[in-house]
Amino acid sequence: MSKIEKNNTMEKIISLCKRRGIIYPGSEIYGGLANSWDYGPLGAQLKKNIKDLWWKTMVEERLDIVGLDSSILLNPKVWEVSGHISNFSDPLMDCKNCKSRERADKLIENWIHENKSDQLPNNWAGEKTPPKDLLDFINKNQIKCPNCSKCDWTEPKAFNLMFKTQQGVVEGETRDIYLRPETAQGIFINFKNVLNTTRKKLPFGIAQIGKAFRNEITPGNFIYRTREFEQMEIEYFFNPEENDWKDLLRDWKETTHNFATNLLGINPNKLRFRDHSSEELSHYSKGTTDLEFEYPFGWAELCAAAAYRTDYDLSQHQNNSDSDLTYLDPYTNKKFIPHVIEPSYGLERLVLAILLSAYHEEKMENEEDRIVLHLHPLVAPMTVAVLPLVNKLNDQAEELAKNLSKDFRVDFDTSGSIGKRYRRQDEIGTPYCITYDYETNNDQSVTVRDRDSMQQERIAISDLKSYLNLRITNQK
Repeated sequence: MSKIEKNNTMEKIISLCKRRGIIYPGSEIYGGLANSWDYGPLGAQLKKNIKDLWWKTMVEERLDIVGLDSSILLNPKVWEVSGHISNFSDPLMDCKNCKSRERADKLIENWIHENKSDQLPNNWAGEKTPPKDLLDFINKNQIKCPNCSKCDWTEPKAFNLMFKTQQGVVEGETRDIYLRPETAQGIFINFKNVLNTTRKKLPFGIAQIGKAFRNEITPGNFIYRTREFEQMEIEYFFNPEENDWKDLLRDWKETTHNFATNLLGINPNKLRFRDHSSEELSHYSKGTTDLEFEYPFGWAELCAAAAYRTDYDLSQHQNNSDSDLTYLDPYTNKKFIPHVIEPSYGLERLVLAILLSAYHEEKMENEEDRIVLHLHPLVAPMTVAVLPLVNKLNDQAEELAKNLSKDFRVDFDTSGSIGKRYRRQDEIGTPYCITYDYETNNDQSVTVRDRDSMQQERIAISDLKSYLNLRITNQK
């Protein structure tokens, strides 16, 4: 696919999301707020379906993982001890001509992608690359400012990504606190609480879904990089003398890939694993593997399939607090600080990959264009749409829709011709449409249309629930 076609695909996805109530520009009636997005009725449901599916798969169906919901605002000492205040930064540089501020590492990555180049700066490690090497590479290749097309840059400087606010109501008596940039630390500082109240034995995990905030200087690519986002993270604690971290890393890579493809319906042909180089690793990690997706703007991180954080976080919090965060092995009576494997998922990035994987345009036999989202039934905002053939059947059809809504996500659609309603449901990814027609009152059956094949079957109303459940189950 050419660059123009890829850009068009993203533009079409953005247009579809606005048109069908999936994602709206944030604060639109006041001219918007750059790179903020509101999720409409269908988008909110899509996000909820993904979160529910992740929670069911990773927590409810596993005996070795429990859940947590920690506070967004934490004691500032947490971020000092975790290393975020000193290490959580991006290399920013200013254009001397137009004063635009850009991330040096992203300018280089975009240039490499656009030029299909295999060149890299000296000592390349993403945002951790030494500032001089970033600037030398940019000047050597005349990488221009995206705002004014000049190549006249200041030397990159570190910019901390955390949002700072104040706690307190009396001026002069407030203190600085931060909006959390990740959900993981809430898990680490509650490790002993969870251990004492659940009596879990190693290895076991703690899972959390929640908002995180990063003061990104160059957000963009629709919902891929935003300042406010949701994370779904697991910290999986283990004894390094009994479990090889490489085996656990491999297991979590497989779990992550299966979740993305088999349950979320993300195209496996657009996925790949990428191991972080030693220079690129976070300060706490001894091994990290990303699952990447081929977005229209190039290969980029979909999620961290697994990261080996060693015992860094628990050790740091134990050494800087009055708390004992060791684990007492009930079999050996030995105390030690557990090590951790972390799979981490960004919800918005999953949403974008799902939409891009599902989006399809086709020409039908009558030469009419059809846009369809081939969403997996488990994540599709609506599982079923009930469509009365004519208005005089609305009351009976609505009663059927209410009954089905006890077991499925149901849309009741009465506006427009049956053909237009089919197209509308195809665009929002509804897997099954049920037409309530003149014969239904006589034979107590309805016509069920499959979104992907467009084939239709006559099904008795009494069999509808089992019929739909069987179809959905077969797609798992």
